[in-house]
This record gives sequence, structure tokens and C-alpha cells, in this order.
Amino acid sequence: MTSRASARPVGTVTRGTTNPNRLRRMDRWIAHVHGGELRRAADPVAVDLGYGAAPWTAVELLGRLRTVAPRARVVGVEIEPARVAAAKAYEREGLVFRHGGFEIPLPQRPVLVRAANVLRQYEEGEVAGVWERLCARLAPADPASGARGGLLVEGTCDEIGRRHVWVALGPEGPRTVTFATRLGSLERPSDLAERLPKALIHRNVPGEAVHAFLRDFDRAWAAAAPYASYGARQRWIRAVRDLAGDWPVTDGPGRWRQGEVTVRWEALAPRR
Repeated sequence: MTSRASARPVGTVTRGTTNPNRLRRMDRWIAHVHGGELRRAADPVAVDLGYGAAPWTAVELLGRLRTVAPRARVVGVEIEPARVAAAKAYEREGLVFRHGGFEIPLPQRPVLVRAANVLRQYEEGEVAGVWERLCARLAPADPASGARGGLLVEGTCDEIGRRHVWVALGPEGPRTVTFATRLGSLERPSDLAERLPKALIHRNVPGEAVHAFLRDFDRAWAAAAPYASYGARQRWIRAVRDLAGDWPVTDGPGRWRQGEVTVRWEALAPRR
């Protein structure tokens, strides 16, 4: 029988483009919403899946997770062997690198899998299968203790991390969609459409929920124009507050101030 560690990796090689600090918005959100699960876990292992040509994102993920979960460990997983070999020089206590793909070549189930800018090159029809495979590898929920289980965070951002959209999934499947941006660079909320993850980017058309959401967000942003005199942050907060009257926004002003808004997945999921 072929072991998980020795099996042929599942997936294809990505372009590997990466930059330091690119995933800071995603990392900070993960630390905020999932820090408790990481602290409670007996073995708080996180996976940076497809970290790319350089290991910066894995190094940074460890640092950010340890601000909320000091025992957290990070495993960087890459399907390109040369990238794994190059990253070995950055290994330290709590950080290792492994050759692998969507099968997640670890003996344990991780509490977190982050897959940023990995699925963008795949076909939309392949996304559900990848999500199912990755969710099956997450640490399971434990109703007795109240643990929700592991978290998969899959999304896309621009080259320097100013605009980012990601889906959060648990062992049971998709939970939420988060839009995050550097507010000073934003002309209108629909500018984030170009960073929608693969599951949604082709659905930004009339008749689909994500298109309606971005349309309503733009309208709320326009209506909040008087707040621009107080700064882009206050305008964003006002717009999201209005948006929450019609859409199931799951977070509050504390996250909105960061240039974020999170919506339940069911509200934005493809309709066909």
C-alpha cells in the first residue's frame, strides 16, 4: 500500500508568484476568527498550501498565528520539489516544509489549511472536488467540546495584498465569504470583483447572487459618499452597515474598520 507521504502529489504546479506581506489581511482575519480553535487544539498544526517560489508566506503565517496561539506549528506544502528544497533553509522550531499537494501529506489532520492564489489556474468545475478533498483532511468537529473543527481558507489576492476575497470552509463545507481591501486604494467595492475566488469569479453576471451583492454594495458605497469627508474607513463602515440590512453580514464594526466584510456563503453561492 502506498503511504500518504510517498503517494504522488495531487494537483498541478502553480506559477509560484509570491511577495512578502502579501497575505497579511487573510492571516490577521484567520488569527481573529480561528485563534480560539488553534489554542484549544491538542496539536495546532496549520498548513500553508502552495506557498510558491519563496517561503515568505509560511514564515509570516507562523508569526501571526503565534500571537494568538503560541503552540501553533506551520507546515508549508508545495507540489514543486525544487521549491521545497529551497525552503528548507528557512525551517525552524514550529516551521517545516513538505513536498505534496491537495492530499496534504501529514499524518494528522490540520486545524487550518490556507490555500491562497492556488485554485485561480484551475477550471471552475474542479473547485468543488478540491474543496471536498481538503475539507476531508481537516480536524473534525467535536460537538461535545464545542469545537467547530479545522478551517480551510481559500481565496485570491493581488500581488501586494491590497485586495483579497476568500471563502472559509469547515469540515461540513463552505461557511462564509470575506472581502478585504486597503481602503485608500478603493474606488468602489465592486473593484474587488477581479479578486473573487475561482468558485465565484465567473458568477459575477446578472442573475447570480455575487453580482447582486456587489451591485448593492456599490449603491451603499455611493449613498455613504457624505461620510468620505471623515475618511474612507468611515464611509466603508456606513456602507457595510446599510448593506447588512439586506445581506447576512456575519461580522461587526471591529472588522469593518479593517476594511473587511464577511457574508454567509449561502447568500453568495452560485445559483446553478
